[in-house]
Parts: sequence; structure tokens; C-alpha cells
Amino acid sequence: MVNFWHQLALQTKPFLTLAPMDGVTDRVFRKMIAGTAKPDVFFTEFTNTEALTSRGYEKTIHRLAYSDGEHPIVAQIWGTEPKNFSVVARLVRDLGFDGIDINMGCPDRAVMKMGSGASLIDNPPLAAAMIVAIKQGAPGMPVSVKTRIGATKVVTLDWIRFLLAQKIDALTVHGRTAKELSKVPAHWEEIGKAVRLRDEIAPGTVIIGNGDILTQIQAAQAHGTYGVDGVMMGKAVFQNPWVFERPVRQHSAGESLALLVRHAKLYADAYPGVHRFAPLKKYFKIYVRSFHGANVLLKRLMETENFSEVEELVKPELDRLHASDG
Repeated sequence: MVNFWHQLALQTKPFLTLAPMDGVTDRVFRKMIAGTAKPDVFFTEFTNTEALTSRGYEKTIHRLAYSDGEHPIVAQIWGTEPKNFSVVARLVRDLGFDGIDINMGCPDRAVMKMGSGASLIDNPPLAAAMIVAIKQGAPGMPVSVKTRIGATKVVTLDWIRFLLAQKIDALTVHGRTAKELSKVPAHWEEIGKAVRLRDEIAPGTVIIGNGDILTQIQAAQAHGTYGVDGVMMGKAVFQNPWVFERPVRQHSAGESLALLVRHAKLYADAYPGVHRFAPLKKYFKIYVRSFHGANVLLKRLMETENFSEVEELVKPELDRLHASDG
């Protein structure tokens, strides 16, 4: 199997990835981004291995759906039982994913209480067993880990050294502890330590930095200062859905509204029914901003119940904006 991580690291510095965000980067959002300004790598939302290996399969497998335009795409998984990681690794391979990633950084209390996510930072034996299980389940498939610099305190040197010793293909380091959540600036100097450790003991592992990067300029600066091969961006896409576009250019309010309509149509087609429409509304603020009347339009959009109502509200605004541009 082709190791796309190594190819990326040779071709693009830094390469850019869209962060896996639970409840946000679902198959519809990723498909929309893929057709708008595609990152170099996609990740799924994190998906539970216990659910995929039990009666919860039918309610969970949709999280591993993706479109043809999303390659390379990595399935991110989480759980507690190594044996399930092996089974899911085979499933992920058979579904045609380009890689598999273990979430060892989620700070959610419920996830950590179960012994998964960032709690694995304090349980290296279990973390190692998960990596081994994946390699046994899908030999040759690129294996990566996304983690933080600590659970309650910074333990970068010990924890990252341990992970690098597991001979993984890529490592994403979020520059905060789980306890810090996103309440403090990311400690990029700790990510830099991870890069130096990699150079010393595991030169074949690709390092991706994560935390507070909102533009491609900042990503380039992170690469230049700290030596990361790639940069993962999450919040940035909420400020600019074209953040991964090369070359970078400015986009009009009309283009943003047209993208909103496209996203809403993709969503309505994928999730039919009024009761499934409400989750779409959290995305509206991405597209409705920085033009006269944006606040009023956003308020009205939050009251819509289907795609037709969204289209009916947005079309007059699009016509007005096009007329003013002309």
C-alpha cells in the first residue's frame, strides 16, 4: 500500500490537513470543502471501535462514509479494546481509506473517563497495544496518531518519545494539554520539541502541528520556525472556507452565500427530513458575514426548517450583491 504520508512530506512543505472535528467534519461538510478548496489530507470524525464491532454498527458506520474527491482520507478511530482496533483496521482497509488514525488527544471528560482519548497519554501500554492491533489487522496500512502534549501536565518529551518508538507513519501534535482544552495559546515550542525528537529517533515519522493556525501564512511560519512537515487546521475553516485554496485569493460575500446554498443542498440530500435539518444551522455563520444586512439574514436563516426556505431567503441577497458588484 502506498504510504501517502511520506509522499506528501516530500512534495509539499508544509502540507495542510483539515482537523477531525466531531459533529462538524461529517461527510457533507468534507464533500463541500473538497469541491471548494481541498486540503492535502482529510480525516473523518472520530469513530468508536466498540460501536463498529457490536450491535451499534448500523448506527455508526455512516461516520466512515466519504466521497471520491476526498482522497487521501484517513479514518480516525477511538476506543478502549485493542482487539476491536484490529477488526476495525481491516474494515477501514476494505472501505478504501488511505490511512488510519488513533485519537489519543480528545479532552472530552466522558471519553477520557472510559480510558480513551487523552487519557491514553497516562497509559502507554494500552496505547502501544492499540497501535500493534492496527498493524496486525491491516498490515502495511499507514498508521498515525493524533495527541496532545499531556493530559493534566506537559509531558512532551516522555510521551512523544514513546509514541515515536512505536514506528508510526505520522504524528499530529496538538500543542495543549487536555486540561487546557483551547483556553490558552498553543505551546508551539513543545511541538518543536516533538520535531527534534523525531529527527533524533524516528526520522521516518511525519510530524503535523496543530493549534491556533488560521492562515496559510501562519502555517508556513510554523513550518519555518518549528520544522513541522504539515499543519492541521480546524477553526480556520470557520473563518474562511477557502483557507486551503492555492493560490490564496479573496472571495466576495456573493461567493460565500452561493457556497451556503451548495452546502445546504448537499446536506438536505444526504439527511432528508425536517428533524435532521437543525444541525446544519451551526454552519451558517461561516457564510453570512461582512456585508450589509448579514446579521438580519443570519437571524432569519436560523428560523428555517428546510433547504427550500434557505434558498428562498438567500436568492434575493445574492441578486442584490451581484447587482451591486456590477
